[in-house]
Amino acid sequence: MSSRAAIRYAKAVLDQANDANISNVVFDDMKSVHATLEGSKELRTVLQSPVVKADDKKEALIKIFENNSDVTKGLIQILTSNKRINLLGSVASSYVDLYNASKGVKTATVTTAVALTPAIEAQVLSKVKEMTGSENVTIHNTIDDSIIGGFILRVGDLQYNASIANQLGSLKREFSKSL
Repeated sequence: MSSRAAIRYAKAVLDQANDANISNVVFDDMKSVHATLEGSKELRTVLQSPVVKADDKKEALIKIFENNSDVTKGLIQILTSNKRINLLGSVASSYVDLYNASKGVKTATVTTAVALTPAIEAQVLSKVKEMTGSENVTIHNTIDDSIIGGFILRVGDLQYNASIANQLGSLKREFSKSL
């Protein structure tokens, strides 16, 4: 869940990217930034650390994302100077969501105990397209082994919970009522 501050930064970056007519380039940058931060616990720890100087954080991020657009590098500069660099991942995620919304793309979040195979992902994608009536759908797979098995599908404010953990919880509630 993104904070209001992250959403405000993301809106500003989207406006700037639209003005420069490079919103799709920045979209790719933000997906890259988000994936890099999600994939590196060490980098997230450095960004959260009060011990590491802001300038060192900025230099590291500029080096890591040196092939990204000037808009993305500008975001890193602004977040650093405002002492909000720890929001970078949330800003990137919010930008992706805002960009998709502006293009009419719906995002379905599928939570599973194990990663989706390409075949199952294709089946889920076709089902979500059928449910939403939209051809512009992307799937974001999150893995949570606490659901034991099955899946949780969330599209916008709709949620379908077919997880084993949910079914076990329902059984437990039924048995509790019976006693």
